[in-house]
Amino acid sequence: MPSLTSAAHAPLEAVDGSLRRQGETEPDIRAWVLVDAEGAREAAGRVTDGPLRGVPVGVKDIIDVAGLPTECGSPLRRGRIATSDAWLVDRLRRAGAVPLGKTVTTEFAYFQPGPTRNPHNLAHTPGGSSSGSAAAVAAGVVPLALGSQTAGSLTRPASFCGVAGYVAPVGAWSTRGITGLSPSLDAPGLLTAGVTELAAVVETVDGTRAELPDDGIMVLVWPGTELADIDPAMLDALDRTARALTAAGAKANDLAGQVRTPELAETHATVMAYEAARFLAAEAEHPESLSTPLRELLERGRLTPEGEYRAAQDTARTARARVLDLLTRVDVILAPAAPGPAPRGLDATGTPVLSRPWQLLGLPVVTVPGHRDPHGMPLGLQLIGHPDRVARLLGIARYTEALIQEAAGGTR
Repeated sequence: MPSLTSAAHAPLEAVDGSLRRQGETEPDIRAWVLVDAEGAREAAGRVTDGPLRGVPVGVKDIIDVAGLPTECGSPLRRGRIATSDAWLVDRLRRAGAVPLGKTVTTEFAYFQPGPTRNPHNLAHTPGGSSSGSAAAVAAGVVPLALGSQTAGSLTRPASFCGVAGYVAPVGAWSTRGITGLSPSLDAPGLLTAGVTELAAVVETVDGTRAELPDDGIMVLVWPGTELADIDPAMLDALDRTARALTAAGAKANDLAGQVRTPELAETHATVMAYEAARFLAAEAEHPESLSTPLRELLERGRLTPEGEYRAAQDTARTARARVLDLLTRVDVILAPAAPGPAPRGLDATGTPVLSRPWQLLGLPVVTVPGHRDPHGMPLGLQLIGHPDRVARLLGIARYTEALIQEAAGGTR
């Protein structure tokens, strides 16, 4: 597949390689809404410099690319052409990257699945709304794809598809040019094959350079069992990773009792529904064009009293202050990125519940790939960090990925 480094030597060859791979995999994977082959080749021919020179990029179809439609997985946006690039697309173009086209999203980045299938087993879901981007990277079509997260929209598909994912702290990266769902929860993000590539792109976007703490790593381990039934293979992956970190000198403790995650998960759902009902008020006037899950979300939000929403925001602010204080005394929280491997079936995308507490608090998250269940399906872990310590989060994630690869007997 094209890589971040190989593209820098031959941008047009990298784009052509991605186009060939897309043609080979698309009949099975169905990750793409639109591929702009002519535009990508022209852009590759114009690229002369930049740290991402010629890197082909998949762009989630809620994110604007000038001249291409942004349809958000909905007939209500069919044929709507973007007049300018989203902020994140513009940053990557300036670094030399080349948008290859638009990847499949769920309807308005909520629950209604698109046609995409999991590259590791076509009978299984690729996950939530960044599904097309995660599958395109996992299938080797592009080395980099853009996603977003409001609940578990990026973390979960990264886990299910066996790739690395980064969710920026809420507010740290501009959402200009991104069709959101819930303004206080929406955050852009990235998907790559591994954490090393992920860290390189984050540094290109905002200058953050991955680093390890000088005084050792301190980890809180959270199995998430109070929120979901966690697959034994996922619990085993979590335990083995925690033990590998401690064997390498890290200090690990249990998060239990320090954060009321069920309350935060429910608070997240209240905030998301209330804000979505107002953000998509115009779309709600056409219920016949909306899926049942989205109609139900918007109706819940419409019926949520403003006082309940304000109380939820107060709960989030109080919890954020408490958790940020905790994350000044430890480096990261290590947790499952999803309850288990990608569920079988294509009519649902799996539950985002393990991401809800952390997205409510606006925290940065890295999904670390490398584990598999007994059937060979990917299992991702998430590392949650402090929004002012993203460099440390990325450094620890890169280190953790190396330990997982070492335990598996090699590298990718």
